[in-house]
Amino acid sequence: MLRDPNATVEAITRWIRSYFDGACPKGRAVVGISGGKDSSCVATLCVRALGRDRVLGVLMPNGVQPDIDDARRVVSTLGIAGVTMNIGRTVSAALDMFEDSAELSSVTGLDGLSRDGRINLPARIRMATLYAIAQSLPHGGLVMNTCNRSEDYVGYSTKYGDAAGDLAPISGLVVEEVRQVGRALGLPADLVGKPPSDGLSGMDDEQKLGFSYEVLDRYILTGACADEATRRRIDVMHVRNLHKLQVIPAYEVAAGERVAGDEA
Repeated sequence: MLRDPNATVEAITRWIRSYFDGACPKGRAVVGISGGKDSSCVATLCVRALGRDRVLGVLMPNGVQPDIDDARRVVSTLGIAGVTMNIGRTVSAALDMFEDSAELSSVTGLDGLSRDGRINLPARIRMATLYAIAQSLPHGGLVMNTCNRSEDYVGYSTKYGDAAGDLAPISGLVVEEVRQVGRALGLPADLVGKPPSDGLSGMDDEQKLGFSYEVLDRYILTGACADEATRRRIDVMHVRNLHKLQVIPAYEVAAGERVAGDEA
C-alpha cells in the first residue's frame, strides 16, 4: 500500500499538469463521471492540477442509471462544468442495426451480438462520446482513462472503451491504493467505499470476477494468494487480457523486402 498517500496525490497532480503543459496547454481534461471512486479520484486530481475551469465532467447514463445522483454530486462538489449525454438511444439504435443484419447473422449464427458484445458496446460508445466532445472544445481536450491497476491486471475493462484514453492518472494504483488517494483528496466516504460496478452487466465487480479486490491487490503487490484455484484464475485472466495493455502489434517490413531507391 502507499507509504504516503498525500505525497502520491502531489506527484500525480504534478504529472498531470506537466503532461497538459506539453500536449494541450490550454485544453481541458475530459472525464467520464460514473459516480464511483475511480472517476471521482481522477476528476479531483485533474482539478488540483489544472483548476476547475479546465475540467469537464461527462455523465453518460445508458437510459436510466440508478446511481446517477452520485455522479452529479461529484460534478457539483468539485464545481466543474458537467454535461449529460444519455447514450440510451444510441445503444438501442446500434443494437437494432446488428439485429437487423441477416448478413451478420449468417456469419455469427446469432440474432445480433453475443452477450459480451452487447455488454461492451455501451463502454465503446461512451469512449467515442468523450473523444467527440474533447475534439469539439475551443482549445481541445484530453480524455482521461480512469482504470486502476487491479482492473487492468485481470482485463476488467473494455478494449477501446474505458481502457482507452490519452493519459491514465491512476493506472499504477491497485484498488485499495485508489481508496487511499480518495481519502487523501477528501472525497466522501460513501463514494470511496462504494462497491465497484461496471454498470453494464448488473453485477458488482467482485461478483463477476469471482474473487475480492483485496485478494487481487495482495497478489499483484506481493505474489501471495492463499487459494490456489483463485491464483490460477487470476493468472489465466491476466495472460488472456494482456493484449488490452499492449501497443497494437505492427508488422515491420524487413530491409530485404524493399528495393533500394535507385532500383525502383
